Amino acid sequence: MLDMTKGKIFTPLFKFTIPLVLGNLFQLTYNAADSIIVGRFVGESALAAVGTATPLMNIGILLLNGMCMGASVLASADFGAGNEKLLKRQLSTTVIAGMAFSLAFSICMILLAGPVLKLIQTPEEVLPMARQYLRIVYAGLIFTFIYNFLANTLRALGDSRTSLYFLIASSLINIVSDIFFVAVLHWEVMGCAVATVLSQMLCCVFCLVYIRKKVPILNFGREWLIFDKSLIGKTVSFGSTSAMQQVCLQIGKLIIQTMVNTQGVSVIAAFTAVNRVDDFAYTPQQNIGHAMTTFIAQNEGAGEDKRVQKGFRAGIIIEVIYSVCLCAVIFALAPQIMGLFAQDGDSQVMTLGTSYLRLIAFMYILPGFTNGIQGFFRGIGDMKVTLYSTTMNMVGRCVALYVMLMVLHMPFVSLAWANMAGWILMLLFEVPLLVRQLKRFQAA
Repeated sequence: MLDMTKGKIFTPLFKFTIPLVLGNLFQLTYNAADSIIVGRFVGESALAAVGTATPLMNIGILLLNGMCMGASVLASADFGAGNEKLLKRQLSTTVIAGMAFSLAFSICMILLAGPVLKLIQTPEEVLPMARQYLRIVYAGLIFTFIYNFLANTLRALGDSRTSLYFLIASSLINIVSDIFFVAVLHWEVMGCAVATVLSQMLCCVFCLVYIRKKVPILNFGREWLIFDKSLIGKTVSFGSTSAMQQVCLQIGKLIIQTMVNTQGVSVIAAFTAVNRVDDFAYTPQQNIGHAMTTFIAQNEGAGEDKRVQKGFRAGIIIEVIYSVCLCAVIFALAPQIMGLFAQDGDSQVMTLGTSYLRLIAFMYILPGFTNGIQGFFRGIGDMKVTLYSTTMNMVGRCVALYVMLMVLHMPFVSLAWANMAGWILMLLFEVPLLVRQLKRFQAA
């Protein structure tokens, strides 16, 4: 476990960030494997089905992850303050509430998969495949919750490496399973969904075994069954606000997906591909923000105000360096990246995706700043700022896209301009609040 309340700042923050980034990149690799394999071995209809189901799938996953992330902020503060008894009660209360919620949510989505897909204008030719994919993935949602809870708990205690190793193994299992189920057994979209659930389940099992053998502080025994009603209010407040932020983001993406679904199968397939690339681009920025959250929460709990400021500045520097490198890579390799997703002859998917990536590459610096600022506000416990700013981002993005795509009938690259509009609106809201908070820390 890593105590970040003493010693150097930039080096431990950077070292803590790297496993988070690598871990999530591996997680995205097995998500992207679904799209790449169905796109190349089945075709654009299957790729469109997976892409249409993905925002609905992500709502459940990110809802649970948001709950775990919010609760981990409280756990980081308890760990930084040295209150092991409160830490244990906090974690046991979170896991009981989270498991009950994830099971109930899974059942609802399995039953409502068809109606919800129709609600977002899913084309009839891809509806059966999208419905099948969604139901299988939601059947395994409990494994997603358990893993995310354990991984966020380890990160709250300063261990960001362990979950990386499990995600690497899980990613490799998913890719091999994808190829076997889709290319060998010809299970098509169903094969991708089964591979995803299988890899998540194994990742969860690996993490449980490791904690039992190597992390004594988390071996509670029967204390895992303690549900502390006095903590549930604060836990739900932090967890639900973080979860609402994640869900708001996905609802915005769902609205965007609905608009894209009116443009035809080729556009949906291209949108699915560039979304996967965007996920790879944004995830390290988000992970840097999450590392800042852990650093700032531990130091806030320990009363180290100066280290909070310095940690924020170090995190922003890392965000900027990454964003500049990202811009160069995406712009230079856009055609090659799109070639991973499209079958030979899918020239329209290639053209649409390449034009989008070469434009969005120059905008990636904006979410670098927004993720760093959100990491700061999560760390000091102000979850509402992250919720409000994310809401403004998605509202701005959806309105801009509606005007450009549906009213003015602008081309596919209007999706990139809409993203930029959302990020700028987000920064206009966040920056004045950030300046005020930093002045408060300076005065302390």
